[in-house]
Amino acid sequence: MRIEYQDKVDLLYIRLDEGPTEVVNKRVSEDIVLDIGSGDRIVGIEILNASERLDVERLLSGVCTVERTAV
Repeated sequence: MRIEYQDKVDLLYIRLDEGPTEVVNKRVSEDIVLDIGSGDRIVGIEILNASERLDVERLLSGVCTVERTAV
């Protein structure tokens, strides 16, 4: 799992599957988009306006691998 946060656009992306795969985007709400791979597996979650929905700093200081990227 990999978590990326783009602070300039307040976008958090959680990649659940590291392998290359074709995905279909499925918007489940105004600010949440799922990347669906083969077999209807969720391979990624995109959260727009992330800081309004969760404590980004707390999440980024957690124990998982985090990549912080600039736009």
